[in-house]
Amino acid sequence: MANWNAQIIDEFRANHGRVGGQFAGAPLILLHHRGRKSGADYVNPVMSLAHESDPDTIYVFASKAGAPTHPEWYRNLVAAGRGRVETGDDEYEVDVTELEGEERDRIFAKQASRYQGFAGYADKTAGIRTIPVLALRRR
Repeated sequence: MANWNAQIIDEFRANHGRVGGQFAGAPLILLHHRGRKSGADYVNPVMSLAHESDPDTIYVFASKAGAPTHPEWYRNLVAAGRGRVETGDDEYEVDVTELEGEERDRIFAKQASRYQGFAGYADKTAGIRTIPVLALRRR
């Protein structure tokens, strides 16, 4: 997985935020976070959803492709309450807020309607975990 992520990260940076393959045309960002236990710096490519009216807010989804556990980047961001994103040629610090209830459900449904893979991830995790949605707000 680390090698796969590294290839996507390299392609993202070489092409100003655009990648091919299964993520061609998808709203991809690079998510920077620090390990809550290790203190190491990490970068993960993740799909995002822009806020409808606030250009300083984007949403990310801790789907882990429908795995039964949350991704480590999610745990790290929630623990820290902040992180950093790369979007094409821009990079900035963000504050992290986990969405809950109706707001979480509405944002997740919007992403799942645009990218069917997210609906499949929700089906895989049904009864096991609810896929978290995080709001990332530019600092």
